[in-house]
Amino acid sequence: MNVNFFASRTISWYMARLFVVRSFAVLAALAVILLALDLLGESGDILAVPGNGDAQLWYYVSLRLPQIVSRFLPFSVLLGTLITLATLNQNSEIISMKAAGISAHQILAPLIVASLAIAGISFWFNDHVVARATNVLSAWQDVDYGPIPQSHGVVSNVWVRAGEDLIHAAQASGRGSATVLRDVRLYDRQGDRLGAIVSAPRATYGGGGWQLREARIFDVASGRVVNRQNVTIGRGVSPDRFTLATVNPDGLSFRALAQAIGDLRAAGRPTVALDTVLWHKISGALSVVLMPLLAAVAGFGLARSGALFVRAVIGMALGFTYFVADNFALAMGNIGAYPPLLAAWAPFLLFLLIGEAVLIRTEE
Repeated sequence: MNVNFFASRTISWYMARLFVVRSFAVLAALAVILLALDLLGESGDILAVPGNGDAQLWYYVSLRLPQIVSRFLPFSVLLGTLITLATLNQNSEIISMKAAGISAHQILAPLIVASLAIAGISFWFNDHVVARATNVLSAWQDVDYGPIPQSHGVVSNVWVRAGEDLIHAAQASGRGSATVLRDVRLYDRQGDRLGAIVSAPRATYGGGGWQLREARIFDVASGRVVNRQNVTIGRGVSPDRFTLATVNPDGLSFRALAQAIGDLRAAGRPTVALDTVLWHKISGALSVVLMPLLAAVAGFGLARSGALFVRAVIGMALGFTYFVADNFALAMGNIGAYPPLLAAWAPFLLFLLIGEAVLIRTEE
């Protein structure tokens, strides 16, 4: 019996080429169809803005296409695997390989290696192309496909913790030391009691703290109000804690999201949902590696027994069940019901074991 990882170089290249070509053919077909349907739904809103025309439609296509490719790549790999293995089985090529002493794992080995390469490309594509396209498209949709203002990035309704105190700003704009807060309130807490409320229409950063102009101080114990021209609050609270209050994880790369999570933790805000998305950026890209294993059931068994279609349906069902479980775990992680690592990796590891168990029990 051949105990090498690959059965032979010729068979491995043949299998990998069939798998990659069919997977990307399915992806291209899905992308064209879904993009056309999506553009039909959005073109009316885009063209309703005065000045928008064909150029804006193509601009939307350039931003939406990377999102569609990223989302449906695992589905395409699943369908590409099913088509490849079912065709090989129907032509008795799988039977010939097994008759030559090649195991089921050796038959799948080229597909697994090729899917690992696809996973690496997918992670890079999501990190450098999809994240940027998502960020720009979200900004464009926020202004109803009108001109995107240069001041985009204004954050509203920001809460920041400074020791025991809480600082609320109705709006935060600018970057770094040029950050400006508007309609600011400081809740001065002493233990579990509220001591005073300091409010001002505007605050700027300087001297390691936030400078309030025309501040109004309400003492809770006495009920008295004191007006002061200059008050400094929030010493040690950096501007990034306000400007990063609203983070779109899909619009950030892995490194940028990790940095944003660190800043939010320093600000004392919860990051469970963002931690889940951060880890899912890796596990989501690796999900394509599972597809050959889950769809392998379609490649084995006798095609003339009439069970090939049933096997293909079982393989498709296993793949789609994984996507359902993955989305459910991700939702549970976003609301804090599951720890981030469990939410991101549990479906992947579970279906890896399921696929391996099915393959070993039925073919090995």
